Amino acid sequence: MRIALIRRLQRLFLLFSIVLVAGVVILAVRSFGFLLPRQVEHVTIVVPTPEQDTVPPLTVALLSGHAGFDSGAICGDMNAPTVKEVDVVARIVELVRVQLESKGLEVLILEEYDARLTNLDAALMLSLHADSCIFVSGYKAAYPFNSAIPLTERKMLACIDEHYAAHTGLSFHPSVTEEMTRYHAFRKVLPRTPTVILEMGFLGGDARLLMQEPERVVAGITESIDCFLEEAEQKE
Repeated sequence: MRIALIRRLQRLFLLFSIVLVAGVVILAVRSFGFLLPRQVEHVTIVVPTPEQDTVPPLTVALLSGHAGFDSGAICGDMNAPTVKEVDVVARIVELVRVQLESKGLEVLILEEYDARLTNLDAALMLSLHADSCIFVSGYKAAYPFNSAIPLTERKMLACIDEHYAAHTGLSFHPSVTEEMTRYHAFRKVLPRTPTVILEMGFLGGDARLLMQEPERVVAGITESIDCFLEEAEQKE
């Protein structure tokens, strides 16, 4: 009977020793900052990616004269088809858009009284028109009479004088009107947005250029915009 009791005590001591050793091991593992396998938590590893050094495209707003409002100038007689300024301008605006987008620019096409003109923030807002049906020739360009950034807008006019004149063969026509310098869209955009209105030619004297050779007009406008944006970038 004493022998059975001794053996039972030995088993209890052995079990106690095993539990004690296990406890010591757990404390030692935790003290070194490790976790037992069953305690390992799922960890999401986030691999840092290099910041993209991309620059958003510049936005050029093209206002298609009279679009969504009226026809503008209407030319024609019994011997010739009727020509509407709004249609001539819209065709050229679309061709300019294609050229500018191919250069990586973002282009916004606006109608005459487009709601998006209000507080427009863009690298340039250029309103395109074609003048009346009288048989004279030439282009006209103007910026706001009360511009907050006249030096900037004069650079766009200088680019037009250089590139638009060269591609179209047109000369500047001095008949800039108050309607141009006080153009309604000028009052709607943000003051820091450069704004210019360009009468691309007269539907009377320059009809052939505007309707049959629009690629020359488009090249002149596109290069004028390129010239202006390059100068603005160099200034920055």
